[in-house]
Amino acid sequence: MGIEKIILSYILKCRFKYKITRYKQEVLEMKVLVINCGSSSLKYQLIDSDSEAVIAKGLCERIGIDGKLTHQTIGKDKYEKVVAIPEHNTAVKYVLDALLDKENGAIASLSEIDAVGHRIVHGGEKFANSVVITDDVMAAIEECNDLAPLHNPANLIGIRACQAHMPGVPMVAVFDTAFHQTMPDKAYTYAIPYEYYEKYKIRRYGFHGTSHSFVSKRLAELVGKDIKDTKMIICHLGNGSSITAVDGGKSVDTSMGLTPLAGLPMGTRSGDIDPAILEFIAGKEGKSVQEITTILNKESGVSGLSGVSSDFRDLDNGMKNGNDRCRLALDVFCYSVKKYIGAYAAAMGGLDAIAFTAGIGENNSYVRKMSTTGLGFMGIDIDDDKNAVRGEEIKISTENSHIQVWVIPTNEELAIARETVELVNR
Repeated sequence: MGIEKIILSYILKCRFKYKITRYKQEVLEMKVLVINCGSSSLKYQLIDSDSEAVIAKGLCERIGIDGKLTHQTIGKDKYEKVVAIPEHNTAVKYVLDALLDKENGAIASLSEIDAVGHRIVHGGEKFANSVVITDDVMAAIEECNDLAPLHNPANLIGIRACQAHMPGVPMVAVFDTAFHQTMPDKAYTYAIPYEYYEKYKIRRYGFHGTSHSFVSKRLAELVGKDIKDTKMIICHLGNGSSITAVDGGKSVDTSMGLTPLAGLPMGTRSGDIDPAILEFIAGKEGKSVQEITTILNKESGVSGLSGVSSDFRDLDNGMKNGNDRCRLALDVFCYSVKKYIGAYAAAMGGLDAIAFTAGIGENNSYVRKMSTTGLGFMGIDIDDDKNAVRGEEIKISTENSHIQVWVIPTNEELAIARETVELVNR
């Protein structure tokens, strides 16, 4: 064999070996733990990256109120525990303990977890895409704490807790703000001196982007249209709530703003108010702007209106028992949702479908009904029997409804897992 043939044969063998190695890397099965810290909850899933099947999942809820852990390893019994969860660090400990539980857990050791994906609420203009977490990334996320005071600190606690228990395991940050980077400047620009945008990047960012992206893609499939030809409104309603106008698969407007305080009234957040209220209350109560902002973030919303709770289940029970402030809190919330639906339909110049998702959107039939009542002029007609569903994917509009209305359980965790696997395998 000539020297040229020998060299060529060697090159081909190397190329073939590289392809096989690369292929194995691409299909290598990974266990990805997804941590999704909300303002008062922590959802988690352990996902098989190959099949995208959930190995185990659970929820720590009512964080800072009292506390409840729900856990299920697939194929085993689901269980619930009422436990004190004063803050998110405790929640992370309960999650890891549940995964390691000898009887109902999913893994024998934390070393079985190959990567962790973290939902991060605010990335400012520094992060338009998901990134592998480094010390520099942590510092940049922390710089955004004042923009998302209920979320980014909780997100960072989740990261640090996982790093402490799983040193060396790669971790990825997936940002809520990324999906909304397609908004036009007319939608994200505030009517304040433009220099404040130039100096401080004060603008509308939007949040829950991972959920809005996932649900909008699923909604397009369900209505049987190419997402590029579809105008839809996604109502992500939970303790934190936001509504997004999605035109052609892209976010063109969304209710949250510079921070997750804007938009709808929420569990403990005021949502949109007259900004002069801050100075007015500060003067009357002798409080600083920072103290008033804390009140707007942590003592307002349906909790402040009702005087009972930030949990919509508690409000439902209160209303049924004759508590008029609970009724008022629910009606204020639903009225705001309705106004955003009408506004975004006008902004897009039409509407094909609406999706309700997240804890309240998926489970509260009263909220869905009241948020669409009176929109018959737009061609929206709700089937009350179908609307009674909880937590299931279903069309709740009638066959005569010109605009389809769906309940679609969100799956932020799967979307985060996909991003995590892609970045870790690069």
